[in-house]
Amino acid sequence: MRTVDLRSDTVTRPTPAMREAMMRAELGDDVFGDDPTVNTLQERIAALLGKEAALFVPSGTQSNLVATMTHCQRGDEVIVGQMAHTYRWEAGGAAVLGSVQPQPIAHQSDGSLALADIEAAIKPDDSHFARSRLLCLENTLGGKALPLAYMAEATALARRRGLATHLDGARLFNAAVKLGVPARDIAQHFDSVSVCFSKGLGAPVGSALVGPREFIQRAHRWRKMLGGGMRQAGVLAGAALYALEHHIDRLADDHRLAQRLADGLQGIAELKVEPPQTNMVFVDVRGDRAAGLMDHLKARGVLATGIYQLRFVTHLDVDAADIDRAIAAVREHFAA
Repeated sequence: MRTVDLRSDTVTRPTPAMREAMMRAELGDDVFGDDPTVNTLQERIAALLGKEAALFVPSGTQSNLVATMTHCQRGDEVIVGQMAHTYRWEAGGAAVLGSVQPQPIAHQSDGSLALADIEAAIKPDDSHFARSRLLCLENTLGGKALPLAYMAEATALARRRGLATHLDGARLFNAAVKLGVPARDIAQHFDSVSVCFSKGLGAPVGSALVGPREFIQRAHRWRKMLGGGMRQAGVLAGAALYALEHHIDRLADDHRLAQRLADGLQGIAELKVEPPQTNMVFVDVRGDRAAGLMDHLKARGVLATGIYQLRFVTHLDVDAADIDRAIAAVREHFAA
C-alpha cells in the first residue's frame, strides 16, 4: 500500500529530472569558493530575492542561526514570535551558541506580531537590559502568509528603533505564490532572508541566506565555525537550482490540494478545520475518538503530525488521489 505522507513538505524525494541535474552538476571545493554550481546557485537566489549576495548552507536552522549571530553580538536580543521556528523549533541555538537572548511575544490570529507588542518589547538603552538588536519574522508561519503591508510596517518600525530585520523565509515561495507577487517583493523589506530549498521546492538538502555583500562575507565565517562549510556541495546545489527553475509555480498545486483536503473534512462534528492559505491544514480534534485517530490513519497508510493540532502538509509527492484517501481514512474513523 502506497503511503500518503502528509507529515511535512520536507519528506519529498528528488524527482528523476532533479536527480539527473544533481548527477550532471559541475563540482569544485566550496570551502575554497570554487564550486561553480554553488556559486551559480548563490548568484541566482540573491538576484531572485533582490539582494547582493547569498550563502548556501546545509539547513534552515543553520541559516537562521548564522543570520542571528551575524546581526547580533553576545548580550544582544532578538524579538521573535512565540511560535516562530527560530524560537521554538531550533533547539535554542541562538541563546546557547550565540549568547543572543530571544524575546518572544504572542502572535495574532493571522500569524503576525502586533506592532504595539513589538514596540513594547524593544528595551531602552540601559545596562540592566539586553540590547534589542534584531526583529525576526517568519513567512509563511503555520501556513499563513503575512501581508506585504504588514511586513512593510513592522520592518519600518524596527528601523526607526535601530533594529536590524531578518526573515525566516523557509516557505517564502509559498507566501509569494499565495500573495501573487514575486518573492523579491517580500524580501525587500528585510536586511537578510533565509530560504529553504528542501521544503515545498522539493530539493533533498539545503537553504540559503541572502543579504548585503558585506553581511554575507561576515556570515561566511559563522557558517565555517558552525560546521556548515561543505566541499563538493554542487551535487546539492544542483538540486536547488533545478527546484528554483521548475518547482516554484507548481506550489499553487500544493495549495489547491490543501484546500481539497480541508473541504473534504468539513461536516465531521468532532473536527474544527482551519481554512488553509497555503499548503498546511490544521485541525482541532474533539471528543472521545480523538485519541485513536493517528493510529487509525497510520494503519490506513496516511501519516500526519499532531503536536498542538493535527497537521497535514501537501507537497509535490502527493496528488488528488492521495488527498482523497486521507479524507476517506479520517471519515472512516469518525463514522465507526
